[in-house]
Amino acid sequence: MKAYIFPGQGAQFVGMGLDLYEQSSQAQDLFETANDILGFNITDIMFEGLAEDLKQTRVTQPAIFLHSVILSQVLGDAFKPDMVAGHSLGEFSALVANGALSFEDALNLVAKRADAMQKACEMIPGTMAAVLGLDDDIVEKVCAMTKGIVVAANYNCPGQLVISGELNAVEMACESLKEEGARRALILPVGGAFHSPLMEPAREELASAIENTQFRKPNCPIYQNVTASAVQDEAEIQANLIAQLTAPVRWTQSVQQMLNDGATQFIEVGPGKVLQGLVKKINREALTQSASIETES
Repeated sequence: MKAYIFPGQGAQFVGMGLDLYEQSSQAQDLFETANDILGFNITDIMFEGLAEDLKQTRVTQPAIFLHSVILSQVLGDAFKPDMVAGHSLGEFSALVANGALSFEDALNLVAKRADAMQKACEMIPGTMAAVLGLDDDIVEKVCAMTKGIVVAANYNCPGQLVISGELNAVEMACESLKEEGARRALILPVGGAFHSPLMEPAREELASAIENTQFRKPNCPIYQNVTASAVQDEAEIQANLIAQLTAPVRWTQSVQQMLNDGATQFIEVGPGKVLQGLVKKINREALTQSASIETES
């Protein structure tokens, strides 16, 4: 069974999507539609902009979404997922891929999500830190004992967890985690405390947009970040998508569940190979590859 997986923020690079634009008229049409919907030429930033501009949340999120979704659509009949999952932002790409959302509706939601998250970051300063070499339960315990708001945010793979929250709380937790034996506890260069209670203003703003968007019955299950289980009910998909902004990304658990449910191959759709690396760390026997026009058309 083929599991198609879609990356989130951090996978971007200047030049992303240019090969698709040059090789496919369908891709050109979709990119131009995106420029119209967003109200600015995101293609200019993606194809030949400055890395600094591409790193802005309001640009990064739609850029990664576009790269992933347009690639999946250009694959045509070769794209036949049995199940899908996306890491954080990638969940929106996955929902277009399995037919639950239209390209246009999902892009509008991604743009709203990026703006809402940017505003939340500016309202309440926060940060995230990568923690390597500790069991999840130790990290969770340290976060719970630390003064202020700091929580486990991304369960990326065994021994690799990202924490998120208020600046001082994350810094204090990092010191405690090093004392507990963490190989590394490193503050990340991110704009805010994603997947933590500090994103509550963004969650509230996005909730009404998601509730007013039409979701269709998906063609195959999506393994959502919040529950790490197969979901096919439209109302449940919407609720999980809203909860995702303040809840942790349970990537380790999602991949394990997909394997339990029969996934034999994980195909990453979008920029980079980050998710393939995580899948291999979760299960060394898992087969992984990147989707490309050459390999699948």
